[in-house]
Amino acid sequence: MRILLGAQSCGFGPISKLTALSRLLPHHHRIFAGVTVAADFAQRNASAFDEVVDVGTDAALLGGLVADCDHVVSVMDAELVFRAYAADRPTMFLDSLLAFWQLRTPEAEIAALCATAPRGDYAKLDAHFAALSPHERIYAAHLLAESSLVQTFPGVPERAQRLRELGARNIHVTGPIVDEPAITGVPEGDRDGYDLLINLGGFKNFLLDYDHHNDYLRLIARWVPDLMADRPEFERIAVCGGGYGAGREKVVRVGGRTAEFRCLPQREFLPAVATARNYMLTPGLTAIHESLLLGQFPMALPEQHAGHVANLESLGGTSFHRLGARFADLIEDYDIPADDFAGTAAIVEEVGRVLSDDDRYDRFRQGMNTRIEAFLAVGAEGRAEGVRELKSLLQGQSFADLVGELIQQSSDALIGGVR
Repeated sequence: MRILLGAQSCGFGPISKLTALSRLLPHHHRIFAGVTVAADFAQRNASAFDEVVDVGTDAALLGGLVADCDHVVSVMDAELVFRAYAADRPTMFLDSLLAFWQLRTPEAEIAALCATAPRGDYAKLDAHFAALSPHERIYAAHLLAESSLVQTFPGVPERAQRLRELGARNIHVTGPIVDEPAITGVPEGDRDGYDLLINLGGFKNFLLDYDHHNDYLRLIARWVPDLMADRPEFERIAVCGGGYGAGREKVVRVGGRTAEFRCLPQREFLPAVATARNYMLTPGLTAIHESLLLGQFPMALPEQHAGHVANLESLGGTSFHRLGARFADLIEDYDIPADDFAGTAAIVEEVGRVLSDDDRYDRFRQGMNTRIEAFLAVGAEGRAEGVRELKSLLQGQSFADLVGELIQQSSDALIGGVR
């Protein structure tokens, strides 16, 4: 079976999930199609696919790939689901942020649009949903797809049930959507790697970029050398993320201590996480899930975008939330809108204020030192309890098992002449 796979090009979360899923399907012909940060990640982890196609802005190329496949798998890329629906191709849709999507259009109205969605012409289908926001289009994709898998998180089971009531045909709440075989092969407890690993994720999204609206990356570049001066126990640091690939790697040295800024392939990165003595991450859900399955309790770094704020606040009451660093605690008069787009733009502006004002930066630096001191004081047993606490909240049905069942159903239908 020819399977076309695509992911929303918004950080490393969606594409890392797609890569994990693709590795579960070695007996099918797996074609990745995508752009920007998703295409970069796919090329860096090309062994997970049989073909990697960077479609850029070539809509005709993408349309041809959809028409030529037997099944489509999309991770949070609603437009790919729309194209597959228009071409009458069965689709599996994966979503790790179901509880996060902000809906202004009533759910029943979205469902009514889906019930009358035309097939055959993508342009007409796209126009049919033109009034919906990007978040609402993702919600609609669950109603158009043959099956959807949603990663568990507070609020997800309730929203999944509402989608079933509205007509979602085959929606499942899963546990972590991660590269399970790779994680299973990494031993726990052998912390002989980096003294500190900092995971900044893919960084790129609808606003953020490595060279534009990149004040967060600039803040980290300024802060890490100061961190090495302030915390001499961190002799060897790795700063990992999409912003440090493709010739952007660098090494910084302070007082005999070293920080390596790198972008590692996923199956090199996961062992690095597992063996790090201390781990910090921007609070993306994939990174959190991977960390827990590796037995590593992380400290949350301040948010890059509004989604990170929502993720951390949804875990309120946990030690992960209590020990995490938030810009609201580090920047005076910090106030951002509760909106994905406007909130992210406001975060960029606030970080820019820190970079342009030495007094603000010094307060940020000292505040981070205070948060790190509290995190280090927890100790080994406290970290183990933190892992257990989060796992109890985020456990669910095996993602790998579900994918196998659903793909087999699609394959059987294809062989039987039913599409």
